[in-house]
Amino acid sequence: MVAGLLKEIKVKSKRLFKGRIISLRVDETLIGSRRMSREVVEHPGSVAVVPLLSESEVILIKQYRYAVGRELLEIPAGTLEKGEKPLECAKRELVEETGYRAHRLRRLGSVYLAPGYCDELIHIYLAERLEFVGQKAEMDERIKVVVLSLEKALQEVLTQRFYDAKTMCGLFLAMKALALKETNK
Repeated sequence: MVAGLLKEIKVKSKRLFKGRIISLRVDETLIGSRRMSREVVEHPGSVAVVPLLSESEVILIKQYRYAVGRELLEIPAGTLEKGEKPLECAKRELVEETGYRAHRLRRLGSVYLAPGYCDELIHIYLAERLEFVGQKAEMDERIKVVVLSLEKALQEVLTQRFYDAKTMCGLFLAMKALALKETNK
């Protein structure tokens, strides 16, 4: 495929909603001579952290997610604050949601969660050498910390017991990073 061949050119844009975290706009675009309408959810970006309590245990959080109407088991994550660097956000969210501070944080990668309609880019980190400092959940968060073996967590992904995309990506990226670490010993 030739780069840029399918690129759309924005002709005009209209903001329909601006909220605390997201905004919604509708763009009119051109693909060649064809006009299209695109709905875009704007998001400031986020981070997710795979916290390893040991080489074989991962810390997850369980929380109720209103948008899907159910509790989900996830890796800790949160939205970037204005001007905040992803690494600083990862440190902050890890303590807020799990009560652990990492003495080592490694960037595993970044992924778009739903690029068909949203520009949110999530940066994924691996947290190691954890120290418990006390959970500092925000007022609107009801979070239960869950510790699973890394093997069990990966099995849950493979048997489709996880529904959260960032958790699936994070666990697989962590598994790959840990396998490379073992190979390089």
